[in-house]
Formats: sequence, C-alpha cells, structure tokens
Amino acid sequence: MRLRCAVLDDFQGVATESADWSVIEDRVEVVALREHLDGEDALAAALADYDIVVTLRERVPFPGSLIARLPRLRLLVASGMRNSVIDYAAAEAHGVTVCGTASASTPPVELTWALLLGLARGIVEESGALRSGGPWQSTVGADLHGRRLGLLGLGKIGGRVAQVGLAFGMRVAAWSQNLTGERAAEVGAELAASKEDLLATSDFVSVHLALGDRTRSLVGAAELALMKPTAYLVNTSRAAIVDQDALLAALHEGRIAGAGVDVFDVEPLPADHPMRTSPRLLATPHLGYVSRANYETYYGQAVEDIQAYLAGAPVRRLP
Repeated sequence: MRLRCAVLDDFQGVATESADWSVIEDRVEVVALREHLDGEDALAAALADYDIVVTLRERVPFPGSLIARLPRLRLLVASGMRNSVIDYAAAEAHGVTVCGTASASTPPVELTWALLLGLARGIVEESGALRSGGPWQSTVGADLHGRRLGLLGLGKIGGRVAQVGLAFGMRVAAWSQNLTGERAAEVGAELAASKEDLLATSDFVSVHLALGDRTRSLVGAAELALMKPTAYLVNTSRAAIVDQDALLAALHEGRIAGAGVDVFDVEPLPADHPMRTSPRLLATPHLGYVSRANYETYYGQAVEDIQAYLAGAPVRRLP
C-alpha cells in the first residue's frame, strides 16, 4: 500500500509542477490541497489519513495537540530550515520525523524593494487612475537618493536590502539588539545609536528581524509616534514585530506617510480584516518567499526529503 502525502496551502496550484514527484509515485500518493485549513479541528480531520505532510513556511502550526491527533503521521516536511510553529518535542515523542528545505533570501529582498518603490512613487494609485480614466498625475513621488533608509535587522536579508539602498544613493543605517558597528560597516551602513534614533531620523524604515520574545511588538504605538509624518514603514518579516492595531491607527490618522506590508497577524487575511481597506497601505498576500526558483527549491527538496526518509536515512532534519 502506498503512503499518502498532503501538500498544504498550494494556493496557486503549482506544487506538483515545481518538482518531479514521479520519482516517488510508486510508493507515495501525493495530494495537493489548494484551500487553507484553518484551525486544529479542520487540520486533524483533513490530515487524518496522511502519513506525510508538506507544509508551507510557518502558515500552519503543528502543536503537540495536533500531532497527537494524527496517528498516521510519520514525516513532516517544512519549507525552510527554521520553523517556530512546530512542536519538535511532541513530534519526536510521537515518532514523527521533521525535515526542512533550503530557502533563498533574494525573493524577500526583491519584494521589499517592490513595496518600498511602490509606496514612494504611488505606483498603485497612479496605475489605477490611468486605467480607470482618473486624474493624470495625482501624487508627488518621494525621492530615494539622499534619503535615509533605516533597517531594523541587518542579517542576510537586511544586508542585501542595505546594498540596494546604497545603489540608489541612500544613506543607510541599521539597528538591532546585537548589531555591531563592524557588521554594519561590512555592508556600508552606519550603526544607529538606538532603535528610537533610527525611527526618528529615517525616511524609510524596513523590518528584517526574526520573531522572538525580544522582537514581538518591537514597533508599537510609541515607536510609530517617533517616525516622521513623511516616513514610510515596510514589513516583509513577521507581522507580530509591528503592533498591528498601532500601525492601523497611525495609517488612519496620517501620522506616517504610508506602509508596505506583506505579513499579517492572520493568514490568509479574512475578507473583513481592516488591513484590506486601510488608507496609506500597500499590502501583498505574503509573497516574500513566493518565486519560481524558491518553489522549485521547496518542493524539489521536499521530494528529496521524502526519498531519504523512505530509504531510512532522513536528511535536513529539524530543528
């Protein structure tokens, strides 16, 4: 009897096209699920008959309570090599092997700049007006050259964002709890004196931090109040780093010029969520990692993970 494998959140219907799954078809039946399963009860019911689950990024939590309700589950494959919503201890206790895949940092870098440029030049508003017969030139673009780009976080992604900013002729500064002047200098950035200084002096602020106890709600109402009324905030990292209610209030009250957001407190975003109708907001549905090359890596290596597991020698084990 073949094992059954569920591929979660295949919204675009491309999971089975992004890799050669035929190499395991004699031993594994692969089913791609295009609709998001919301809530533990729905997940437990839908996945009860699967031995293998391939999950996309951190969209679906796998707490111990869910793992305990999936007695057939033997292999959980997560895209990326870091996942904060899987209970690894529970997986081990229930005999579930957890494996990951590589994940490129360039797609979120590129999306960061798509959002930042879209905000600065009013791309959505101007394109919409042009296509609908609206006013000819209704916005005045914000310049990048000579302006200050403030980065919260200067890891692999933040460092690449900094280099693009420098190419635009921007002055780049960065801050995080552990950032050193030496690391900042490596990418041509200056180390900000403090988080508060970075927010108060930057024309564009972009978030590139991992979510943890120290970064949750790192940017709240008090921090947003420090920003210039002409400044823009971009978050392609994790929603919980920026207080969502505080951000919505700042946008509605016009206390910052705008925000570009790719991550949300609930995903997929409910139809009536206030983020869908907020003024001064350029929002995308968590596209940071969604690129052809990344999907080929995710699903190609998921197939490799399954092959290795079937051979009794799992690879890329997590954590």
